[in-house]
Amino acid sequence: MSGRQRVATDAAARVIEVQFVERAAAGSLEGAAASLGVSPAVIVKTLVVKRHDGSFLFALIPGDRQISWAKLRAVVGVNKLRLPEASVALEATGYERGTITPLGSTTAWPVFIDSSIGGRIALGAGEPGLSAFVDTTQLIEGFGARVADISEEPAH
Repeated sequence: MSGRQRVATDAAARVIEVQFVERAAAGSLEGAAASLGVSPAVIVKTLVVKRHDGSFLFALIPGDRQISWAKLRAVVGVNKLRLPEASVALEATGYERGTITPLGSTTAWPVFIDSSIGGRIALGAGEPGLSAFVDTTQLIEGFGARVADISEEPAH
């Protein structure tokens, strides 16, 4: 099953409407946002985060912000989290970096969504050159996601 099919099947099972939009490869967040006709904040990064016990979680962060490790550790209730190597993320989700989404992941991990995310957002769609637009409320409800302040402005 293709990444797109996995995303569509999981979204339907969770009652999340998804719209797939093809886009050209982009060298930057700004380029990707421009190709989709949205602001960078609408593009939501799905980060695979590894806990010290070897389990994982998904952290969804607006494209124009970065993860706040201190905030995420406090919300999760652990003192050690990290981003795994690309090969580990692929093994954990079945998706390459840049296409990762909690939808259709080979393993269902807890989902944490930054509290600044809302409305219609664009996620990875399980394969390159594709974005999946979903409604944030449906995504939260479909995953029983935890909404919390887990991001910060990037340091410039």
